[in-house]
Amino acid sequence: MKNKITSYFELEQLHTTVRREILAGFTTFISMAYILFVNPSVLGAAGMDEGAVFTATALASAIGCILMGVLARYPIATAPALGINAFFSYSVSVGMGIPWQTTLAAVFVASLIFMLITFFKLRERIIEAIPADLKYAISGGIGLFIAFIGLSEGGLIVSNESTLVGMGSLTVGSTWLTIFGLVVTAILMIKKTPGGIFIGMIATILLGLATDLIQAPDQLVSAAPSISSTFLVALDHVGDINSIQLWVVVLTFLLVTFFDTAGTLVGLANQAGFMKGNKMPRVGRALAADSTAMLAGSLLGTSPVGAYVESSAGIAVGGRSGLTAVTTGIFFIFGLFFSPLLSVVTPQVTAPALILVGVLMTHSLSQIDWSKLEIAIPAFLILIGMPLTYSIADGIAMGCIFYPITMIAAKRGKEVSPIMYALFFVFVGFMWILNV
Repeated sequence: MKNKITSYFELEQLHTTVRREILAGFTTFISMAYILFVNPSVLGAAGMDEGAVFTATALASAIGCILMGVLARYPIATAPALGINAFFSYSVSVGMGIPWQTTLAAVFVASLIFMLITFFKLRERIIEAIPADLKYAISGGIGLFIAFIGLSEGGLIVSNESTLVGMGSLTVGSTWLTIFGLVVTAILMIKKTPGGIFIGMIATILLGLATDLIQAPDQLVSAAPSISSTFLVALDHVGDINSIQLWVVVLTFLLVTFFDTAGTLVGLANQAGFMKGNKMPRVGRALAADSTAMLAGSLLGTSPVGAYVESSAGIAVGGRSGLTAVTTGIFFIFGLFFSPLLSVVTPQVTAPALILVGVLMTHSLSQIDWSKLEIAIPAFLILIGMPLTYSIADGIAMGCIFYPITMIAAKRGKEVSPIMYALFFVFVGFMWILNV
């Protein structure tokens, strides 16, 4: 069996091992396990049963991860995406007064369109049409974005009414837990200790338990909540998608998930060294796995599923094959029954990993031709736009809107592909839809 796994996932060619891939998969899982608890809370605001959403989240994540690993053979995990789940609850169901059942149907319709454009390789062509410099900027921007998330979740950066953000309080014990994890993990990574990120997480958990900053769970095993209240509900309400307002909702789900996932795939592929000649091998399979997971998630009862930037933690540990993603998917299934144990993986535990992985991802910025302003301006807008708008899709939109403008200004308009010109108008419309 081990030989078959090694052969199928091409572990020898990728200079990795089964043990390393499993460790990477587990590292990715504990880096993104928070979604099992955050997603039910967010979708619960729309009136959905939180227990059912917990189970739907775990199953949809597992399906997406396993499909990504087996079909595309990439170490990239998927789960219901943050941000778009808030749009699902607060903008659509609460803000527009649309029942969650109908909103779920909108996700289902968007996923069908997703699968259709994936089948005709439209998504693949768009990704390939993005210039290499902008792809490097996307990778670096995601690095800044996840580092910002880590700094925020770890308490090192907090909101500030006067300056938008500011330094967190050093009188809070949990913030020192983040600092401890950051120092330990940084030292291990500098010394090139195998599994340094994972070891740093374990050390942080142990210190948290010893100091009561992390509460030990009362039990280890619990039954998975019933999914009956959300299962296949989307199918029963497809007929409710009968107004311009609801089709705008469908379009928004489609566009945000499209470019969030596209940006994440490109960024992670750059980090892992998969990009070849500005192209991502097997990108069609990766997109097919992603769109299928989104469809499955809508039927199970959760918001759109997409690729997760936390996969970068597993890649940093050494994950290079689909076995990493499959392992993450299996742990999501186990997570259904060991949910009490996941409570020890607090934001302060994962924050140091996200910050340091952000450092690793910014190495791609050295590949950008900063000497030419027509390249530097859109690249910088992508780079700074992602963390400051708290959205991968918004950051990509800012850069892709300015790219044709700056290239034309530099009398290089003929070098811009027709797809990039089309994306200019798509993103202008996208921004208008989100804001109006």
